[in-house]
Amino acid sequence: MGRFLNKGNQKFAEFSQTKYFIDKTDMLNVLLEKDADEKFICCSRPRRFGKSVTADMMTAYFSRGVDSRSLFEPLKCAKNELFLKSMNQYDTIFVDIQAQFVEAAGTGIDPNQFIQKNVVKELQEAYPELLVDDTSLMGALSIINNETGNQFVIIFDEWDYPIRELDKNSKEQLDYIEFLRGLFKNSDAKTYIRLAYLTGILPMVRTKGQSAVNNFHEYTMIRPKDLGDFIGFTEAEAVWLCEKYHIDFQKMKEWYNGYNINGRAVYNPLSVVRAIAEDDFGQFWTDTGTYEDIGELINRNFDGLREAVIEMLSGSRIHVNVAGCRNDMHTFTDKDQVITTLIHLGYFAYDKASQEAYVPNKEIQNVFYKYMENQTGDNLSKFMKLSESIAEAVLTMDESATARLIQEVHSDFISSIEYNDENSLSCTITVALLAFFKYYHRPVREFPCGKGFADIVYLPLARHPNRPVVVVELKWNQSAQTAITQIKERAYPESLKDYSGEILLTGITYDKKTKEHQCMIERYQKEDNSSPS
Repeated sequence: MGRFLNKGNQKFAEFSQTKYFIDKTDMLNVLLEKDADEKFICCSRPRRFGKSVTADMMTAYFSRGVDSRSLFEPLKCAKNELFLKSMNQYDTIFVDIQAQFVEAAGTGIDPNQFIQKNVVKELQEAYPELLVDDTSLMGALSIINNETGNQFVIIFDEWDYPIRELDKNSKEQLDYIEFLRGLFKNSDAKTYIRLAYLTGILPMVRTKGQSAVNNFHEYTMIRPKDLGDFIGFTEAEAVWLCEKYHIDFQKMKEWYNGYNINGRAVYNPLSVVRAIAEDDFGQFWTDTGTYEDIGELINRNFDGLREAVIEMLSGSRIHVNVAGCRNDMHTFTDKDQVITTLIHLGYFAYDKASQEAYVPNKEIQNVFYKYMENQTGDNLSKFMKLSESIAEAVLTMDESATARLIQEVHSDFISSIEYNDENSLSCTITVALLAFFKYYHRPVREFPCGKGFADIVYLPLARHPNRPVVVVELKWNQSAQTAITQIKERAYPESLKDYSGEILLTGITYDKKTKEHQCMIERYQKEDNSSPS
């Protein structure tokens, strides 16, 4: 077994014995059924969504020279004739592209030549009688296949590292794209390749509207197709783990649910496993990276981008056109292309049915919140400071400041929300009170209570039990007093008696003629029915 050729099954064998292992081996059956025109696959997904584990699984299954029958025997994969016939029957080349580029940089060698030289050297050791002279990787594979009929499985992990991390149109990046073209698009490639599997964060890079290697079939967070069940943890798998280790599934769902793959919920594997292992919920996945990628993207000066991000953070969904993205982390022409890239990176989720992007869960919310708190001077950070002022004004019952600052939010940050009815006003209020995330759950719209439905209710987080419940009633071309009166007449506060602390009744209105907001806030102190001590 070599570093690149037929690495064997040890890594996957060790992983399959870990406590939190989720069996995804039936993905092998799906791959084996691909016909000749479908055997070039680029499967992209965010960091820590199981890319490398999948690559190790494929290496263990396909690699010639080892016997993986006992490893796969107890697992979910269907042991049909094709599966058994193909196991450990192919020379398998596995390359971690990122690792090789980093190693090459340390030696001062051109990384593309470095990769080819290393892989060809192991091929020469395996086929000394065939590969006498120096040749390219493409040439070596073609010679071996022509002389022996052997086909190859090629797996590139972190295939997009040069696209994401190197300067646009740098010599190394352009040479890498040409290396991919030469290896996978030459006339012999279909003959010497049994399966080519590239995995990374981004889909195939596009040049002039076409994929740089356009014979690859793309499987992405936007179009996962029949590989969707193998991206992350399904809800059933998350439930199984929670039950096995006695973890509160509802909290797990609040923190890590939200990605929509083929209409089904998907969870981030790293975050789920860390939450179970530490018996705690928090920001795990995003702690493995930095905020630089989102900061660079969300501060691009495209019309509507800032407003779209703010609206999504407040719980709204935004229609997005996901076509036309160049997938190179450099070339953007509008806000939709930025949002599309953030979907691929995992910071937004995408609902294919409605063609809408949204913030998937609490973990991702916290990423953006912490980014805005830690930055100074950019537009989102300015907005967060304003939102914090509004939150303070509400909690201190400063009615005039609340109305004035909400007006400022609508005028300066989300003017794209046109006021037509109470629903549009509701969007503005949830945006304005975004800073409530520190102390409250996501706002609940149309909260069932008393004799009807309160427009918006903010319930304190368990770790902030002394924060008041905030009940918001909205009115259109009516007085704020009318909103407060409705809260009382419909007995909304009575339905919230199980929540500790006081309740703030908040009426907010908008007058279409004067184009002004008004606010009225009253404290509703619940009766203390406890017996005197």
